[in-house]
Parts: sequence; structure tokens; C-alpha cells
Amino acid sequence: MILSLDLDSEVPIYQQIRNRIVEAIASGELVEGSSLPSTRQLAVDLGINFHTVNKAYDLLRREGLLRINRKSGALVQRDARTGPPEPGFTDEWETRLRTLLAEAVAHGVGDPAVLHSCGSVLTSFTSSARTAGGADPGAEQGDSAS
Repeated sequence: MILSLDLDSEVPIYQQIRNRIVEAIASGELVEGSSLPSTRQLAVDLGINFHTVNKAYDLLRREGLLRINRKSGALVQRDARTGPPEPGFTDEWETRLRTLLAEAVAHGVGDPAVLHSCGSVLTSFTSSARTAGGADPGAEQGDSAS
């Protein structure tokens, strides 16, 4: 996995690390059991403070996406293609989605463009997961692309 960060971004570095790891899980690049570099190693590789990496890993742990222990290090705990979301996830996710959609509307992005962007991004994850050897997550839940 290659992490691409923008050190000049307004988005904090720990959040960027978290976001890139979530995207790698969603695309199937990281699957359940995949190990991540230690906080110190990733910090050295990125040229940042290890506390920044630790903050990102801890956030992912609290979100149920990483399992961290001293012997095995940081491991992906959840595969993008397994089971329903954890209880409460959907409510929190919809709250964040509402804010993202509000930003689009506030900046004048029309409904068709928003829907197209959402569809394209979602398709990129499901296509990547299929390419990585997984089944189409939507097909498992009976969703159709009609």
C-alpha cells in the first residue's frame, strides 16, 4: 500500500493517513489480516512524528477497522466484503454524508453531478474489490444497478 499525503492540506496528517487506509480497505487492497507498518516505521517512511501515525491507527482501532497488539502489530480487522456494519455505524456515517452533501449543495454542485460522483466513487471501490479477488459487495446484498 502506498500512502499519498498532502503536507500542505488543511486536513490533518493523521486524518489523511486514516482516510487512505480506509480507502485501501474499501478497494480490497488491504483485506482482513493484512499487516500495516509499525507506527515508528511508517512515521520514518513518511518523515512525520510517530505520534501522528499512532493517532491515525488509534482512530482506526476505535472504528473497528484495525486490531493492534504488541506481538502482531497493526492488522486490518475488517474485510470490505464481510458482513453488515457494526451497530451505530450507519447513523454516524449518514451524519457525515449529510455534511458532505451540504458542502456540495452550498458550492452549487447540482444533483446530477453529486449522484454521478457518488456512483463513480462507489463503483471504483466495488470494481477494485472485484479485481482484488472479491465478489461484488452489492450483489451479496441483492442490490441491482438498474
